[in-house]
Amino acid sequence: MKVIGDRISIFKKDNLLSIVILPTVDKKKLMILFLWLFAWTVCGLIVLISYFKMYDKDTRVFMLIYLSFWAYFEFKIARAFIWKKKGKEKIWIKDGVINYQRELNKKSKIREYNISLLDDFKIIDLNNTSFADTINQSFWIKGGERLEFISQGKSTPFAMQITDAEAKALYNEISKFILEKKEK
Repeated sequence: MKVIGDRISIFKKDNLLSIVILPTVDKKKLMILFLWLFAWTVCGLIVLISYFKMYDKDTRVFMLIYLSFWAYFEFKIARAFIWKKKGKEKIWIKDGVINYQRELNKKSKIREYNISLLDDFKIIDLNNTSFADTINQSFWIKGGERLEFISQGKSTPFAMQITDAEAKALYNEISKFILEKKEK
């Protein structure tokens, strides 16, 4: 078994390449994310309870708009926290098929892609001056994929929030294995 960084493990055997990418190893940041989620939930519940005590129509409309934004970000924060706590990405290549799974609590759908139908496999470059790229690589959200492959015109990004060095090493491992299998 080979390990890249603190979060990526690679197992290679005859006709199998298996990769597991963990979402985080930073327990302090995970605790801060939980506190943020807790505080956000409490604030939203206080506003929700207050909504039923208000009789002014304009105030109630404002509170409904506020609560709709609150619910959206509650969902996003909860999703990020649950992913960071219990999620992992799994990629395995066996018998000419790439399997990709975003596992959460040992549940998820496995997507399969035939290697012979693979059009492109590449590293997703980050633009350091891009606000979206900076946010996507932050700890506080779920996202920020660094690798992708295109099969039958459909893009499949994976390897969330890994560093440039990890992305290059992972790209090299997968490319080398796919090339070996295509040659056989």
